[in-house]
Amino acid sequence: MSALILALVAGAVVGLALGALGGGGSVLTVPALIYLLGFTPAAATTASLIIVTATSLTALYAHARSGTVRWRAGVLFAAAGLLPAVVAGAAAARLPQPVLTAAFAVVAALAAVRILRPGRTDTGRTAVRPVKAAGVGAGLGALTGLLGVGGGFLAVPALVAVLTFEMQAAVGTSLLVISANSLASLATRGATTAGVDWAVIAPFTGAAILGAWDGKRLAAKVSGTLLRRAFAVMLLAVAVFMLVDAVV
Repeated sequence: MSALILALVAGAVVGLALGALGGGGSVLTVPALIYLLGFTPAAATTASLIIVTATSLTALYAHARSGTVRWRAGVLFAAAGLLPAVVAGAAAARLPQPVLTAAFAVVAALAAVRILRPGRTDTGRTAVRPVKAAGVGAGLGALTGLLGVGGGFLAVPALVAVLTFEMQAAVGTSLLVISANSLASLATRGATTAGVDWAVIAPFTGAAILGAWDGKRLAAKVSGTLLRRAFAVMLLAVAVFMLVDAVV
């Protein structure tokens, strides 16, 4: 199968996940770039940030039109992660590639377990815990910079548990957090984007953007629990494969 077709198919899947779940697409982007399209782990994390940034901004626009983005809280949450994203992005270039692959696999596995065991989803408005929120935001920023993921698979449950958002608002606001973290991390890798294969990244990104719109529509028609479980099982399988590949 040609690289173009693989890029289009992978991009569509990533966009669907991002649009439907408010995150998780980037966790599929890196392994798709490595194992389907032949990128090195370092190049895959940089390319992933390009794809995630463009797709997240598109999905954010769609959710903003629906009024499901809480801008003030999202900006504060994202701001805590900007500096960690920049620092971790600079450090990622100095890590051995097997370490990056193994770290990514562990994070993906933890994310799958977290999705399969969702936290509380209360919709009440309680007092925001700013210190805890800042800590979670900083952790998400570091994760974005180091592994090239937007952190949406962690941002959504964090926004629900820490800021007590209802699920729709958590999904929409997580896209604001993902976009900010991805842009900050990508800024530290400007010099490394020169080697990115745009013939692959461009169609991948285009398919992901279109998929994000379809994912938002899919989320309105299909049970959120079913979507999360299907995604978590797929994510866990990817994590096990990557971990075995990094260790063996």
